[in-house]
Amino acid sequence: MKREPVIRLRRVYDPPEPGADGVRVLVDRLWPRGLAKAVAAVDEWPKGVTPSTELRKWFHDGGSAQEFRERYEAELAEPGAVAELARLRGLAAAGPLTLLTAVKDPASSHAAILAELLAD
Repeated sequence: MKREPVIRLRRVYDPPEPGADGVRVLVDRLWPRGLAKAVAAVDEWPKGVTPSTELRKWFHDGGSAQEFRERYEAELAEPGAVAELARLRGLAAAGPLTLLTAVKDPASSHAAILAELLAD
């Protein structure tokens, strides 16, 4: 029987939960403001699966959430991102994987889209 991967979404500013987080992966292109790397306890920072600078700026300039999702999924279909997604799926299959982001609501961010794709 195949075990379902455990993929968590958390804010990078929240304190680590060593018993539950497993591998902690930052999924933002930019390092979070005011956060020391030692405090963040980030294990991986695969920039190849983060939204591009152009996409992020487009969305913040008023782009729609649905179109953001479509454009982000297209970026994740690029060869470099596909390889990185496969690696992250492997990490998730081995134990808990926590996707970290600086956004205030991770459940309605690009991290949630990424978590869905990793769980498939």
